[in-house]
Amino acid sequence: MKIKLLVSLAGAFAAFNVGDECEWDNEDAIRLIEAGFAVPSAETKIERAVAMPAAEKRGKRSGDDVASADSNDSGN
Repeated sequence: MKIKLLVSLAGAFAAFNVGDECEWDNEDAIRLIEAGFAVPSAETKIERAVAMPAAEKRGKRSGDDVASADSNDSGN
């Protein structure tokens, strides 16, 4: 059974860190899960495609032109 460890474990022949996903025999895996040292690991991770929203298009509206200081007619 594949489990994800919530604690670090070390033995004579192996050492595991928090977050490691490893394969254990069913009896030991169940004991680790019941003791709160591990959780069952999902066998397959499903990757889902997400549609990206269309880019927002902004056009120039008429009348929004900003006049520069050079073209300012003050009537003088």
